[in-house]
Amino acid sequence: MVRALWTAASGMIGQQTNVDTIANNLANVNTVAYKTEVNEFKSLLYQTIQSKTTSANGEQKPVGAQVGLGVRNAAIVSQYTQGALLDSESDTAFAINGEGFFAVRGEDGKAYYTRNGNFVFALNADNSMTLSSTDGFPVLNTGGTAITIPATYMSNLIKVDTNGQLWYPDANNNLQPIAGMKIGVFQFQNPSGLEKKGDTLYEVTAASGAALNEETNANLKKSEIRQGYLEGSNVQVADEMVNLIIAQRAYEMNSKAIQAADTMMQEANELRR
Repeated sequence: MVRALWTAASGMIGQQTNVDTIANNLANVNTVAYKTEVNEFKSLLYQTIQSKTTSANGEQKPVGAQVGLGVRNAAIVSQYTQGALLDSESDTAFAINGEGFFAVRGEDGKAYYTRNGNFVFALNADNSMTLSSTDGFPVLNTGGTAITIPATYMSNLIKVDTNGQLWYPDANNNLQPIAGMKIGVFQFQNPSGLEKKGDTLYEVTAASGAALNEETNANLKKSEIRQGYLEGSNVQVADEMVNLIIAQRAYEMNSKAIQAADTMMQEANELRR
């Protein structure tokens, strides 16, 4: 009966984490480029009550008896499915249609990756402009350097094609590519292995593998960049509400199991009276 208490308690702890994960998904339903997270469970060790043996008459008992000792959270995995492309009035709003990620340089000088293409042009001291995230992190080009536009350019005239190349009109109003100004897009062998850093930023880990540059890797299926769009969250509210009900019911059932074990222990304690 004490075993039942600990087993049910592990179920309550696991379902509490599950509810936390679902609540985070629902809270980020309108967050640009947010990816749904799924809680995964793993059973704990089993205790052997009876091993495979023979009966008193010498007959074989091929099946033993084991009792599970509960559950634990194994992982919380992000689902990197494509979100809906939402129209934006901003000329510096970009959505990725495909498997790629944008790259930005953090305050520590390291590269971080994101699907959030809600960028702005930040004005520098010399009146040049750097394409940046809303937190001020410079967006990197295909060569891994910041995308900085000369002071003579007007930001509202810059166009970006589906390959990420920046264009600017010449004296005859014909668009010309800006040399070296192509938004970098990167892929990962295992995006689920990326470490979440908050603000829809991800950091490379050994589990994710190194960032693969779409520009230099011919084996990758190229992503498309859409100017004037943002990728919405891939959270499905109806699914999350169903999962929330299931998790709540599982939590209640585990609490009932604790109450049942407590009642049985109370009954056994009263037998001596």
